[in-house]
Amino acid sequence: MIDTVSPIIILAGPTGVGKTSLSLEIAEKYSAEIVGVDSMQVYRYMDIGTAKPTPAERARAPHHLIDFIDPADHYTAGRYVVDAWAAIREIRGRGRIPFLVGGTGMYLQSLLSGLFSHQPGSLSGDNEKSRLAWRESLKKRLAKEGREPLYQELRKYDPVSAARIHPNDSQRLLRALEIFFSTGIPWSEHLARQQAMKGKAKTGHLLKLGLFREREQLYQRINMRVELMVAAGLKDEVQGLLDMGYHGGLKPMQSIGYLHMVRYLAGHRTWDETIRQLARDTRQYAKRQYTWFKRDPEINWFSPQKTKEIFTRINAFLGKRRI
Repeated sequence: MIDTVSPIIILAGPTGVGKTSLSLEIAEKYSAEIVGVDSMQVYRYMDIGTAKPTPAERARAPHHLIDFIDPADHYTAGRYVVDAWAAIREIRGRGRIPFLVGGTGMYLQSLLSGLFSHQPGSLSGDNEKSRLAWRESLKKRLAKEGREPLYQELRKYDPVSAARIHPNDSQRLLRALEIFFSTGIPWSEHLARQQAMKGKAKTGHLLKLGLFREREQLYQRINMRVELMVAAGLKDEVQGLLDMGYHGGLKPMQSIGYLHMVRYLAGHRTWDETIRQLARDTRQYAKRQYTWFKRDPEINWFSPQKTKEIFTRINAFLGKRRI
């Protein structure tokens, strides 16, 4: 069973806000190890466009879940949860603090949704292979038998979920059965446990920090970041990926920066259009990230310049008396 008493620190915020530099300060000060929460920094060979920490920055503190997936691999939030929990276990085993840093809200939400129920019969981590096997088996049964027999099974094993799910909703029907058969616990009970444990999550073992800047300042930083990425060789990085056989249709090649350069290299955009659209789309992405994280009332928001206030908050969380 995962130790839910040991502290975990989270640093979230939009692209370009200043997470990397502050995360290194925090990691060094509190003997923490950084676990990336970024859906793009997991990929090898994609360094400039993902603003991946440099080798020098990674030498300042241990980093996990960065630069370890091939761009052609299908990497999902589910796989991230498994990998993140493995990293957290390793870090805790060394007596250090897991420090989750990044801006991919879906990955963070997927991980934390199982934070206080990660045990035999839980929905995350160790049951991933079992769930995938059951999912394929149930899909085959659905194609062969139709929805009705499966729905009757759900009524037998999880009547609460069956009452919430329409008999024609194949996706949720399969999901509910997949969870029951792979964990032995009804989906409705999992949801009830998660709701019950959310209150316990507020007892002080999880600290969520968020970074913000005024919109105009953030947008200026993003525009500058785009210029620096281009100067650092983003176009050549994308050309190199294409030369290695990573075609433009791959999921990571459809992301901000890479998609723009793929289109430019294919002759679909002029250079000026490419840079203008890249900056615009990055600004819009940062806005969506803010919107996502602002929904979480547990995040403590700080300006990146307020390092003293941030350290004071961490000290209070860890039970320390002074900076």
